[in-house]
Amino acid sequence: MSGTSMDGIDAAIASFDNASVRLHHAASYDYPLQLRQQLKTAANTPLDQDIENLETLDRLTGECFRDAVLRLLEESGTDASEVTAIGSHGQTVRHCPDIDEPFSLQIGNARIISGGTGIKTVADFRTADMQAGGQGAPLAPAFHQWLFGSDAQDRVVLNIGGIANITVLPRHGDVTGFDTGPGNTLMDNWMHNIDGSRFDAGGALAASGSADEALLRRLLADPYFELPPPKSTGLEYFNSEWLRRFALEGLVAADVQSTLCELTVTSIAAAIERYAGDTAAVFVCGGGTHNSELMRRLRRRMQPMRVESTARHGLDPDWVEAAAFAWLASRTLAGLPGNLPSVTGASNAVVLGTVFDP
Repeated sequence: MSGTSMDGIDAAIASFDNASVRLHHAASYDYPLQLRQQLKTAANTPLDQDIENLETLDRLTGECFRDAVLRLLEESGTDASEVTAIGSHGQTVRHCPDIDEPFSLQIGNARIISGGTGIKTVADFRTADMQAGGQGAPLAPAFHQWLFGSDAQDRVVLNIGGIANITVLPRHGDVTGFDTGPGNTLMDNWMHNIDGSRFDAGGALAASGSADEALLRRLLADPYFELPPPKSTGLEYFNSEWLRRFALEGLVAADVQSTLCELTVTSIAAAIERYAGDTAAVFVCGGGTHNSELMRRLRRRMQPMRVESTARHGLDPDWVEAAAFAWLASRTLAGLPGNLPSVTGASNAVVLGTVFDP
């Protein structure tokens, strides 16, 4: 899969047994720079995209996903015949669950993936949930429940990608989950504006600045943060255009970055405190785990809750999402539901995905 950061394709070979996952091999492969720029443009300026461009991007992205699988097989010494199926989330370029005719668009042609690898491919995971009245997202919570759920304590799984989302795993009662708001995306956007960097390595720039409390209050005043779940969002909302509303020109660059880091921390913490106040532990995955300043602030803010990497519980944080879609593909092939209506707002549990034979 590739998330909202669009920083590359995460590919993992996984197998599942009872309530455990075995990660056989995993790697991340960068998009070609030109394609990455085209994908970001398509996500940020959807009204400017014609059908020919989207179809071209669908083909190019599918070829990149195909090549990622082939490279992973070669690097791991795995024959294609050993793989039951590929679960391909695709690349989201538009997610609009709250309009009159809701939809979510992921590109990365699955026929190219299945045909080019010779492996059955499951894709188009969101449509069935949306047809049942759901948001089509987030979909990883079912996997989080299966792998990280506990009868002994309330837990939260926090994924910090471009967008941050939580899965609330109570000891008793329904699992819930939703997108809390921006994860890395606004910080990444600001770094790109400053010097063309893709991200703030280790949160160094944020750590060198001071959060502007007045600016933070203005950012947090966005109505998304007060919306009740189920809710989901993406780059079509929290993007460079969203940032431009706040007239950041003339402010110290490091202070803006520090404030954006604080926005991510504060919005995540507020969501957990509001909807999972009895949580004992927060398991973190996604690219945000590599931002040491972000993690430091999150641990400080969430005390006395434990904030720790999913690595301490059996799965490297970089590969949780890829493993989740492998698991969802296995559910599809078994004819089992993959969504959680208590998370997405769907009227019922449904089998997700479309199967593409090679």
